[in-house]
Amino acid sequence: MMNTRPVDAVVVGAGFSGIYMLHRLLRAGYSARLFESGSGLGGTWFHNRYPGARCDIESMDYSYSFDENLQQEWRWSERYASQPELLRYLNHVVDRFALREHIELDTAVVGARFDEDTVRWTVTTDLGDEVGARWCLMATGCLTVAQVPDIPGLDTFEGRWFHTGDWPRDGVDFSGNRVGVIGTGSSGTQLIPIVAEQAAHLDVFQRTANFCMPARNHPMPPEVEVHWKAEYPERRAKARISGFGHSQPQNDNRYRDLTPAQRSAELEARWRSGGLYMMRAFADVLTDPEANEATAEFVRAKIRATVHDPEVSELLCPQGFHFGTKRLCSGTNYYETFNRDDVTLVDVSAAPIEEITPTGLRTASAHHPLDMIVFATGFDAMTGSLSRIDIRGADGTSLASKWSGGPVTYLGLAVSGFPNLFLLTGPGSPSVFSNMVNSAEQHVEWIADFLDHAREHDVYRAEATQEAEDGWVAHVGEVAEATLYPRSPNSWFFGANIPGKPRVFMPYVGGVGNYRARADEVASAGYRGFTLLRR
Repeated sequence: MMNTRPVDAVVVGAGFSGIYMLHRLLRAGYSARLFESGSGLGGTWFHNRYPGARCDIESMDYSYSFDENLQQEWRWSERYASQPELLRYLNHVVDRFALREHIELDTAVVGARFDEDTVRWTVTTDLGDEVGARWCLMATGCLTVAQVPDIPGLDTFEGRWFHTGDWPRDGVDFSGNRVGVIGTGSSGTQLIPIVAEQAAHLDVFQRTANFCMPARNHPMPPEVEVHWKAEYPERRAKARISGFGHSQPQNDNRYRDLTPAQRSAELEARWRSGGLYMMRAFADVLTDPEANEATAEFVRAKIRATVHDPEVSELLCPQGFHFGTKRLCSGTNYYETFNRDDVTLVDVSAAPIEEITPTGLRTASAHHPLDMIVFATGFDAMTGSLSRIDIRGADGTSLASKWSGGPVTYLGLAVSGFPNLFLLTGPGSPSVFSNMVNSAEQHVEWIADFLDHAREHDVYRAEATQEAEDGWVAHVGEVAEATLYPRSPNSWFFGANIPGKPRVFMPYVGGVGNYRARADEVASAGYRGFTLLRR
């Protein structure tokens, strides 16, 4: 039984956001506890330990910037850090700043209830403990609740099955097995080439082809590391005001302002650079249909040139949605994998999956014998981790009930009717449409400054107004409408991967720099949009 004495703040989740939030609280002299449902630190990076898992933002960018000594002393081994290395990094941070004694692992928060009389939150864990706190800070992550599709017959399967978002800690040996991977999103495109190297045969079940950029990953050259670290002040400053929260080069020219030769040169350079650079090939990739289609067709041509079988290459060429409006993928030898004789691409848009049998999987056209099945089917993104906690606001209304028509927030940070509750990288903020570490730091620092303001001015209760929330939700929608995203609504950005989930565009696409400026302006105006009660 853990110590249940009251604290100033409870933090839920031990990923990038929660770890830094805990550090800022302790540094400022607050008492705090952090609860983590997993048996280890890392959040998303603890559970997503499937083979090939790695970040798709360069390691030197995908890291904390809040401590100069930390960013100078840590040495990344690769351009894009793997899951094990990211986990080592986060554990190093926790130990370096003496945070571990304030963290409770294997402890899931199942409820949080606000008491209007005491103006405090009571946080309940799955161990039956209750902890009182003035502030409740939800760092539960955007991609943490694994989504296993409801396919008839799964319980009859005689082999083993796994989900990439909840991978066994001791790993999986695919050697000699007939393996089926369902899903070709970010996790699938990273995993599939590695499974193909081990399995006796691999069937890839694809419903929607995705754009997968070559990562061009490689060991970190010492001279590159030295150069980055020397330029960290400038690079971090640039990332904070950029569109996507990192220091990758961006082309500020519009597609129609360039000559055909200039357009081709730009696209080729970004394909050679690898990673997600293609998203910034032109300033209007996500707003001009012509620029978008030119970028998409360039990538399709690369797919056709890579995959030998014309029929397979066409199936792998994404159609029916705009480039970048589904999560852009980054992998190594993804398209090359389909040139192997022991890999079969199964188009389940033409012949849907009907059932899982004891010995495999049946589509509308064939039965596929399988020994193992891997679900690379994503997450109940952005809201799933919060809606699974019974969070009750000032009048007893649950957050899940308030969000029954889709998530509503003020700045992606606060929710009207839920005083003294803050969300980190919540819906309505850049979150998944940005370098998550940059966005996590921005939210942590904004919340930490708010708590300091509350302490200095004897504020004991803070709540977003309904008017401010309504205005922000409208703004998030208006910004999205100015892009191509609403024309391609069948993505998890809209919750389309979860049956029955409201179709609402959840992230803020106005840009990391623009979002930061708006949040800072709210703070400088005395936290406009919040009702602050003083003693």
